[in-house]
Amino acid sequence: MTESTDKPDKPLDIQKCVQDVLATIEQEREREIVSRRFGLFDRKETLEQIGELLGITRERVRQLEKAIIIKLRSKAEQGQLPHLSEISAAFLTNLHEVGDLARVSNLSARLTKDNNRLDQSRVAFLAELCPELIVIEENDFLYHAVGVKSVFDDKKVKTNIDKIINVVTAFGEPTDIEKIATETGVSDTKQAAALASVSKQLATLNGRWGLVKWPMVNPKNIRDKIYVILKENGKHMHFNEIAAAIKESDFKRKDVTTQAIHNELIKDKRFVLIGRGIYALREWGYSKGTVADIIADVLRKEGKPLHRDEIVKRVLKSRFVKETTILLNLQGKSQFKRVAKATYKLSEDNGS
Repeated sequence: MTESTDKPDKPLDIQKCVQDVLATIEQEREREIVSRRFGLFDRKETLEQIGELLGITRERVRQLEKAIIIKLRSKAEQGQLPHLSEISAAFLTNLHEVGDLARVSNLSARLTKDNNRLDQSRVAFLAELCPELIVIEENDFLYHAVGVKSVFDDKKVKTNIDKIINVVTAFGEPTDIEKIATETGVSDTKQAAALASVSKQLATLNGRWGLVKWPMVNPKNIRDKIYVILKENGKHMHFNEIAAAIKESDFKRKDVTTQAIHNELIKDKRFVLIGRGIYALREWGYSKGTVADIIADVLRKEGKPLHRDEIVKRVLKSRFVKETTILLNLQGKSQFKRVAKATYKLSEDNGS
């Protein structure tokens, strides 16, 4: 379950809204500070960069920025900022639809046409001015986010996210948001998903949530994506099938060649070749080796001669090959010795 980012029928003209709000600031220097700090028309700039440009100290820039935002918020509360009632209504409507909390990037995707970096910066700036909203600042653990003040505050967001992380960690595997919500006591599954989406420690894939370090929800390379496809499928697959599944998946990057996928299957110890081009996960109980290696392992574990039919039956549990291939190995390899009709053991040289 992820946040919807459906486009609005008529996107807000966020740029005009921002320009009209800035026009209410009398001093050009103050407009410059706000524009540069929030990245409203170009990249965001630091206090030091703006101070050097304007010939004032870093601390003075910080003081001015804080004072300007306080003034704008005061005007917003009194209904004196242009477009803000319309903006606030649009923000609230979209936030209610996704659990009353959203990353700035996801909220911007719902409100703007392009959802580019400038759009996101402008959405964040306008959200700062809306009395009904809270803004969660980005840090090492949380994404930049906007929430409904009547539902969330900073402490509640952080406390509930910590609960979700602890629950997910305890589950030890990707889990449906419904189970996570129940375990954490968050009654609304949309809110649980919204909270999880704001955490940099969590990720989601195929409707399940887990820790960002888990490949099953956050595959970082081709090998991880192969692992996810096999794990989701639950049984062996040909490398061509794996390639097709990756192309049809929800992965962010899926433009990989079949040859690249085959190469990674060969190199990664998590995957075992069990037939011609067919791979399975080692964790399912498969081990690397040729058909002859598997036959030898079967005989070694049994500790006594076995009929060929029994050998074939056991080998087929771990290898997707033809029966004739197994029989040819039995009859053609010196490591196996026939001791009775259709009955074989390991030869003396192999420690029988």
